[in-house]
Amino acid sequence: MRKLLLLPVLALLLAPINSFASEADLVVPNLRQSVFNGLGGVNGWDLLLYGIVVIVLGLLFGMVQFNKIKKLPVHHSMAKVSNIIYETCKTYLLQQGKFLIILFAIIGVAISYYFLALAHMSVPKTMLILLWTVLGILGSYGVAWFGIRINTYANSRTSFAALKKLPFDVMSIPLQAGMSVGLLLICVELIMMIAILLFIPGESAGACFIGFAIGESLGAAALRIAGGIFTKIADIGADLMKIVFKIDEDDPRNPGVIADCTGDNAGDSVGPTADGFETYGVTGVALITFIILMFGETGIIPNVEFASTLIVWIFAMRVLMIFTSVFSYLINQAIAKIRFAKEEHFDFESPLTSLVWITSIVSIVVTYALSYALINDLPEGLWWKLSSIISCGTLAAAIIPELTKAFTSSKSRHVQEVVIASREGGASLTILSGMVAGNFSAFWKGMVMMALMAMSFYIVQDLSLFGEYPAIFAFGLVAFGFLGMGPVTIAVDSYGPVTDNAQSVFELSQIQKIPNIKEEIKKDFGFEPNFITGKHNLEENDSAGNTFKATAKPVLIGTAVIGATTMIFAIILLLKKTILSNGESLLQIELTDPSVILGLITGGAVIYWFSGASMQAVTTGAYRAVEYIKKNIDLTKSEADIEDSKNVVKICTQYAQTGMWNIFAVILSLTLAFAFFSPNFFVSYLISIAIFGLFQAMYMANAGGAWDNAKKVVEVDLKEKNTPLHDATIIGDTVGDPYKDTSSVALNPVIKFSTLFGLLASEIAIELIVKADKTGTTNIAPYIGVVFLAIGLFFVYRSFYGMRIKTESETVSKTEKPTSKKLETSDAL
Repeated sequence: MRKLLLLPVLALLLAPINSFASEADLVVPNLRQSVFNGLGGVNGWDLLLYGIVVIVLGLLFGMVQFNKIKKLPVHHSMAKVSNIIYETCKTYLLQQGKFLIILFAIIGVAISYYFLALAHMSVPKTMLILLWTVLGILGSYGVAWFGIRINTYANSRTSFAALKKLPFDVMSIPLQAGMSVGLLLICVELIMMIAILLFIPGESAGACFIGFAIGESLGAAALRIAGGIFTKIADIGADLMKIVFKIDEDDPRNPGVIADCTGDNAGDSVGPTADGFETYGVTGVALITFIILMFGETGIIPNVEFASTLIVWIFAMRVLMIFTSVFSYLINQAIAKIRFAKEEHFDFESPLTSLVWITSIVSIVVTYALSYALINDLPEGLWWKLSSIISCGTLAAAIIPELTKAFTSSKSRHVQEVVIASREGGASLTILSGMVAGNFSAFWKGMVMMALMAMSFYIVQDLSLFGEYPAIFAFGLVAFGFLGMGPVTIAVDSYGPVTDNAQSVFELSQIQKIPNIKEEIKKDFGFEPNFITGKHNLEENDSAGNTFKATAKPVLIGTAVIGATTMIFAIILLLKKTILSNGESLLQIELTDPSVILGLITGGAVIYWFSGASMQAVTTGAYRAVEYIKKNIDLTKSEADIEDSKNVVKICTQYAQTGMWNIFAVILSLTLAFAFFSPNFFVSYLISIAIFGLFQAMYMANAGGAWDNAKKVVEVDLKEKNTPLHDATIIGDTVGDPYKDTSSVALNPVIKFSTLFGLLASEIAIELIVKADKTGTTNIAPYIGVVFLAIGLFFVYRSFYGMRIKTESETVSKTEKPTSKKLETSDAL
């Protein structure tokens, strides 16, 4: 039924119109035109070719880290658990791969008909777009797979390292794994984009970039949204059993624990890794698009040599962030080893914080140095002005994590407030205190972003080189600066799923119950294990992981929002260049224009629908998971039934994919509908979802982080497990789960996919308007928009009423018997 209702989307794209497909026709300038005297007269093409050497070295460093982790000592009981987690993750990823094939078929047909039938583009060029769309999807999918593989090696090695007297490796191993993921992600993305710049003809490169960006965005949206739903179904299902049966965290008898471990990777590794890959790629495409639209052969201010210089400069900076990240990591690791290697206890957050700040400072210094070497001969002091703008973004990527810690760290006043409120007020005050933290965090982060963006505009406002639009390029560079220490941002984000899994591996392995285990470990590995301190260190490190998972979220969403302004600029230029028969431009974006006001309201409405729809999928899936676990848990066993665990994983997967189908259909249909109603309305809509999405994401992410670490304070610092206080904070944590790891994080790819696909939708709508204006006929675009709106609203309706928890009377004919082991799921699936 879902696929049948999406067919009208494709059919309506077959309308016999002519489109200019301008963004796919962008001509990338010849990079050999730019010569950099500060580097001995090397041209831009050669410079980026040399940059590939740095990228390959970065890849090798990442792979060396991978092999080091793989070879670390681990007890077979822990290795067995991590392998089970990896196998369930493989099953999930393979299922998601099939899902992506279906999504690509839908988007691929739309792209093919658009460029072949509508834009009359040649078959080879259209196939090139499709090829790079596939490569974009494979890039997101591939780095996500690498992420779960290294994380499931690192989780058991971290768990085993915790048994040693000194806990330094408990911190070092997850960070090492994170750097490996971060470097591979950035290096693969850079190789793909530089390959387009160097080896694809300029007249086809624009099409390749658009295809690549759409593929990245599609892959990230599917993996991030579905992964976020999956992980929180499993997490809530496992957590609520602690209240129902008064069992410990990660009790091996709980069938939800394996699903939770899989979810830690699906939601906190697969999703963020794919999302990060997309974020770096799409931001680069946005900047390239702006430069060519402004300074390309057919740009507003044609200056092809200047365009070539800016593109090479941007990618040279991207290549250098590999060096700065590795250099900063090695410096930080050496400092941390001196400070903490012989300590029996230390703050696990400390070396992560210092890594972020060291990388930020090194990146800013290198930014100025490289810019001076490359573009110091450009007029108007452009080298230091552009460097300062990028540094605003790099500084934000360090300041925002500090603000995040202020609201989510277990040591923060806000998290302590949640605990204090919970002690006397129970779950009600737990939830209210977390909401306070989330709201305050959104205010302060919004003010910081505004201040840094305002500073960037102040720097460029008098630059004549950028004509009427200096702010657009400045904001795009701020987004680029956000990503200036990319491998480290990804590394501290990837730290979380490893630490979370490590704690679970410890419990699931039941290593302390193995006969003569102390003697065995001392004989085979040369140290005497301490299970009590090991468990404590893993729990404390998990708290640090929670905090630093939260720090990367606002960086990625902030990049999406700031970068979206550059992508929306392309639509604005199309509207401005489209002149109707009455001599007026199609661009009518004024605050007094009703379509603008309506677009702003509509964007906010869609953000709130998405938040509800994604949480509804979690709620219903968690209900089914809890229902199944309660009926099948057997506390007389020493471990969970593997078939029961697989069935819980199956529930999570099914509801994740059903929720994703509804969300994808709505986003696709409404994007087309609103573009067809009015391009000016659509631009306002895109701006609105970016801004509403920014604040909704920051509020939800940090409220969820505060609830999560409040529970950790009760478990680790206060040691009050299985008390009313603990129960209250568990409830707060289960409310925060879909807040922080489903709805908030998925807003990033939703914003970017809407903007990217909106470029194509806008061009169709503009051409329909122009055709009607020239021929004096009726503009059929709004009528087509009504059809898309009807399809979108159907899936909006279905995202709740098709996913809701059915009452017993509604499901009596399909309800399983209490003693049955058979898996039943909602008929909505």
